[in-house]
Amino acid sequence: MQHTLRMHAMYPGSPRRSCVEVRRNCSGRVRAASEVSPGKAASTGGRVINKVPVAIGMTPQVYDYMLEHTREPEVLRRLREETADVHGSHMQITPEQGALLGLLVELVGAKRVVEVGVFTGYSSTAMALALPADGKLVALDRDERPVAMAQRYWGLAGVEERVELRVGPAEESLQALLERDGPGSYDMAFIDADKRAYDSYYELLLQLVRPGGLIAIDNVLFYGKVADPPPGDKAALALRDLNAKLLADTRISVSMVPIGDGMTLCRRR
Repeated sequence: MQHTLRMHAMYPGSPRRSCVEVRRNCSGRVRAASEVSPGKAASTGGRVINKVPVAIGMTPQVYDYMLEHTREPEVLRRLREETADVHGSHMQITPEQGALLGLLVELVGAKRVVEVGVFTGYSSTAMALALPADGKLVALDRDERPVAMAQRYWGLAGVEERVELRVGPAEESLQALLERDGPGSYDMAFIDADKRAYDSYYELLLQLVRPGGLIAIDNVLFYGKVADPPPGDKAALALRDLNAKLLADTRISVSMVPIGDGMTLCRRR
C-alpha cells in the first residue's frame, strides 16, 4: 500500500517554502549510507568516519520508516496537519524533533521550561505534555496570529494550565523572566525564533537555565546553508558564527544532532 508524506525540502538551494510529495515505494535513487560497505571507512571533508551515518544519504523511504516508528500523539498529528495550510508552515519542527524534545524534558527531570519562538505550538505542546502536572512552560513569541492556534491546541492537549504565554520581543521577555524568577530558575529551554538573534537568546538563557540544565537550539544546519553561507544571508551567517561559538564554549557540554534542520543540545556546566 502506498503511503504519501508531505514534507518540506530541506536541502541547500531548495526553496524554503516548497513541499515535495514522496511515496514509500519511490523509484528515485539516492546513494544512501546503506549502499556503502559497513566494513570500509568513509571519508567526508578530509575526515575518516568509520561508520557511515544514515543522514548522509537518507532517502524518503527511510525517513518515512522513521516516522512510522516515531510516537506522535493524536493532538500533535492534528496540529501538524492543520499547520500545513498556514503561511510559513516550514517553520514547524518535525515529528521526530517533537518526540526528542518530550524525551529530553523527561530525562532532565524538567519542571520549568522556557521556549523562544512558539509559531503554531507544536514544540511547546510536545514539551508541555511531557511535563509533570505541576510543571510550567513559558512560551515567548512576538506574533499573535499563529499563537492563537497554539493556544487552541494547548487546550485540546489539556496542558493550557501548564503554559504561560508572553507576547513581545523575546529579548525583553527573557530579561523580564530574569528579573522575576532569577538566574538558574529554569531546567530547560528551546530556541526556534529569529536566527539573527540566537546568540542574544543563548546568552540570556545561559543565565536563566540552572547548571545541569539543557538548552536546545533548532535550525543549526539551516537547510545546509551554514556549510557555505550565500553572500548576504544574515541568518545563515549568524548561525554559522553561533555554531563556531558553541563548539568552543567551555560553559557547556554540546552535541549537534542531524535531526530536522539540525538541533544543538547544550548542557550548562
